[in-house]
Amino acid sequence: MGSNLGDRIKNVRTAAANLLALPGHLLVAASSLYRCEPIGEGFDFDFINAVIGLQTSLNPHELLQACRKIENQMGRDKATEPDRAIDLDILFFEDIVLEETELVIPHPRIAERRFVLEPLAEAAPDLIHPVLGCTAGELLSALGESQRVERLKERPI
Repeated sequence: MGSNLGDRIKNVRTAAANLLALPGHLLVAASSLYRCEPIGEGFDFDFINAVIGLQTSLNPHELLQACRKIENQMGRDKATEPDRAIDLDILFFEDIVLEETELVIPHPRIAERRFVLEPLAEAAPDLIHPVLGCTAGELLSALGESQRVERLKERPI
């Protein structure tokens, strides 16, 4: 999850709380918050990012719809893109590999993004990417220093 508009830390914490408030959700892992420089053009502010691991009774499509609903309720506005109040992505879902128009699992750019791998390797260092066969920690080590990412003392939950 990430935010680069408004009170970014509050946005990430609110999104995490909203996900945990869904019926049948249980927190199993959480990273620290990270301040990350944006990748690409058009961003006005750094992002605050975090990763949480959930046990859920939802299937991947239901979880995606729940994430989109939370994003909309929190004011994600396509008109302000690429900046956003909140962005929720499903990185993994058990060991499922899924490639559809609306949903790709594992998230297709995990191995390229330090802002994902830093918190992921903290929250679940031994999680194995079901396609690449590497742990989150191994993917992070292979990436190198491609982006400024600063670990904060706060947590999203």
